[in-house]
Amino acid sequence: MSLKRLCATKPTEELLAAIDEDGGIIIDGLFPKDVIERLSDDVLAAADQVVPGAATQGLDDDGKEFVGYNTIRFSSLGKISEAYFNLLDNEVYAALADAVLLPNCGSYWINTGQAMLIGPGSEAQMLHRDCLNWFRAASADWPNSPEVTLSAMIALDEITDAMGATRVIPGSHKWDDCTDMGNQDMTVPAEMGRGDALVYLGKTVHGGGANVTEDSWRNAIHLSFVLGWLTPEESCPLDYTDDELRCRSPRVQRLLGHRSYDPRPTPGGGLWLRDVSKIEDVAGL
Repeated sequence: MSLKRLCATKPTEELLAAIDEDGGIIIDGLFPKDVIERLSDDVLAAADQVVPGAATQGLDDDGKEFVGYNTIRFSSLGKISEAYFNLLDNEVYAALADAVLLPNCGSYWINTGQAMLIGPGSEAQMLHRDCLNWFRAASADWPNSPEVTLSAMIALDEITDAMGATRVIPGSHKWDDCTDMGNQDMTVPAEMGRGDALVYLGKTVHGGGANVTEDSWRNAIHLSFVLGWLTPEESCPLDYTDDELRCRSPRVQRLLGHRSYDPRPTPGGGLWLRDVSKIEDVAGL
């Protein structure tokens, strides 16, 4: 069994049908190669300043095991590369996120935009479901609970199984037990070329693969969204000032936490307010 692989030019409905069936899909050419090339150059330059295994995800030693002892992770990607903002305005990925997340909220924002470079000799990451970061929101009425997050693993360069391609258990988003993570024998690798992306649901069991090469790094970026009424993993609003985002699209401003959360058309109240006398725009951008 393998994940379906479709071109980014396919109709949104066809892409969504594949995601609904398997819990994830490989989309060829989701991001323009010139954008990815610029982003790759900037990420690799920044990676030279990061010690492998330094990231903990805030979980101390358990976090080091989760992210990998020979894995380089870092965020705040818009601070190192202008190309990052192009990813946030990508029309195809936006359409998928809108379809998956907006029925459950008024808007969503970035959960994490993170470089994930898996080095030689790295063991396979523990299998997990991203949605369980927000366990109570995701597990209520499982597996019929609403999706709370959507992710894309984006290839900055060619990614092979031997280099640590992300491994996925197709159909696991429909299992009855949200704590069942299956096992590695049930997984399939998401091998990709530069600019391709694995787009998958928060309920889908997955994990970074083992890098069994001697000298090749798996270079990728993880870009995920979460419902606007939930706390993201990364505090993006602290990374950027209003002036830095003034020239960006309203979508980018919202994704990076510089606009308020409007629950409409779902029930609820306005959140993430700065100046309640300016109801049109919390950030005043």
